[in-house]
Amino acid sequence: MALRPILILPDPRLRKAAEPVGAVDAGLRRLAEDMLETMYEAPGIGLAATQL
Repeated sequence: MALRPILILPDPRLRKAAEPVGAVDAGLRRLAEDMLETMYEAPGIGLAATQL
């Protein structure tokens, strides 16, 4: 697992609509694991998928 950079406001990428997930594969599972690790290490109470 790897910590990933978190986007914060006013980053314009946070204003874009996210695309729906097509299929759950190994890459998406790895991303989800990275998101959890990043969220637990960061200050705050949660993390939106578009923040990574």
